[in-house]
Amino acid sequence: MISLANINKQYGRQLVFVDASFQLNPGEKVGLVGPNGAGKTTLFRMIVGEEVPDEGEVTVPKKVTIGYFRQDVEEMSGRSVLDEAIAGSGRLGDLHHELEALQQAMEDPARLDEMDKVLARFGEVQEEYEHLGGYTLEAQAREVLHGLGLADDQIDGDVGALSGGWKMRVALARVLLGKPDVLLMDEPTNHLDIESIIWLEQFLKSLPGALLMTSHDREFMNRIVTKIAEIDNGEITAYSGNYDFYERERAIREANQQAAFARQQAMLAKEQRFIDRFRTHAAKAAQVQSRIKALDKIEKIELPKKRQVVKFQFRTPPRSGDQVAVIEDLRKRYGPRVIYDGLNLTVRRGERWAVMGKNGAGKTTLLKMLAGALEPDGGEVRLGASLKMGYFAQQSLDLLDPDLTILEQLQKDFPHDGIGVLRTLAGAFQFSGDDVDKKIRALSGGEKSRLAMARMLYDPPNFLVLDEPTNHLDLATKEMLVEALKDFEGTMVFVSHDRMFLRGLGSRVLELGGKSGDSREPLVYPGSYVEYVQKTGHEAPGTHS
Repeated sequence: MISLANINKQYGRQLVFVDASFQLNPGEKVGLVGPNGAGKTTLFRMIVGEEVPDEGEVTVPKKVTIGYFRQDVEEMSGRSVLDEAIAGSGRLGDLHHELEALQQAMEDPARLDEMDKVLARFGEVQEEYEHLGGYTLEAQAREVLHGLGLADDQIDGDVGALSGGWKMRVALARVLLGKPDVLLMDEPTNHLDIESIIWLEQFLKSLPGALLMTSHDREFMNRIVTKIAEIDNGEITAYSGNYDFYERERAIREANQQAAFARQQAMLAKEQRFIDRFRTHAAKAAQVQSRIKALDKIEKIELPKKRQVVKFQFRTPPRSGDQVAVIEDLRKRYGPRVIYDGLNLTVRRGERWAVMGKNGAGKTTLLKMLAGALEPDGGEVRLGASLKMGYFAQQSLDLLDPDLTILEQLQKDFPHDGIGVLRTLAGAFQFSGDDVDKKIRALSGGEKSRLAMARMLYDPPNFLVLDEPTNHLDLATKEMLVEALKDFEGTMVFVSHDRMFLRGLGSRVLELGGKSGDSREPLVYPGSYVEYVQKTGHEAPGTHS
């Protein structure tokens, strides 16, 4: 279907692709992986024709339709969310919008003189729209938008009133509704909650078309893809299987390459000793020359590139009292909407509470009240003795000094620690080499998140309140964080849409909104997230496994 043959691509002195080849076949679901800067976005852009290779050929059949979901969403305003989503539906979307314009024209007294022409055109458009199944399009669009977490009032409202994160969901809906032959998706789960991720998982699995996607969500990738394409060191290597299979297979290939390298090095050393020993012996001159020529012809095996994942031993936090937080008769409402109406909960030392609930259930509100960033309308939140709290939310990024570099910020925060230790800390959160000299104002949202997390965990509090801590983290950093927090001796209350994080750390579950998702009565599960899934039969409120 789509093929890239012997591609070369270079930006300045940076080689992105070197004689790389890749093929995406009809119906294949492929995960695209590789370190930051490896060329994943460049590959997408070459497929859609936004970039061309320096050498080599990209072949896309003319009749193949491509849908591309990317992270930079263009400005949206001036029409409803529903209309914006339908705009991605190719010919059907065009007809839908033309029908709307013609209906407005028919109601416009100023256009009475051209009414015959308008009515004739309306009949033509309506016939084609109906023939193509247009009248089911609106229902499909609502279903997709609901699946991605949008409520009816948002769907019928102005798309311009939405925040950036919600606009990302509308852009995603627009691409999905287009039903392209090939779907390219760059981090589709970045702005989604767990319910929407699970819905999207099911939707993508049922798609007949081909899919090529990047994702930092291991579970999501495992459940959808049947092939992995890895970009590394300018090459594209295909692995048949999901992400877990790719990791195992990659480790085996690395071990085999390491062994082959060691064998070749031993052979080369032996040959070199013979050459050095007999170089001046006239009787052996022909043999020496023959071996020198043979060595020149041997293709040298290279050591496999080791993925650098820096482990960091976080310090042990001071011990808190047994009761970390007591919530009594907590009440909170926004206008007519009641969020909490008498919540009671006790958080004890060493517990790790995963707070779950559908959009609007009050997850972030609860964390803000625990952290003292928001006052309840009634009831109280009492924090225990000897408590040192660390609160991570997107607002944490505002505490960073934009004029400092990463290293300068860490030196300012921890003036008594050596530069080597602080570089190791930065490395654990994927800031290596010259990255530490980047100005904070130049960092992406994901990089700022990693830096804020590094600052908080270096000198850890004994009570962590974390709101979506894994947003924008790549897989390596996420796995390092889960491993580090498994050994954390303090207490945690967190909201996360990452099932690896939930499984690895959730020892208690608070489900807001009750079983139906409508009731305000929260449900407390005294077991782990894994037990919660087994007991309820779903991975998140309002979804079913």
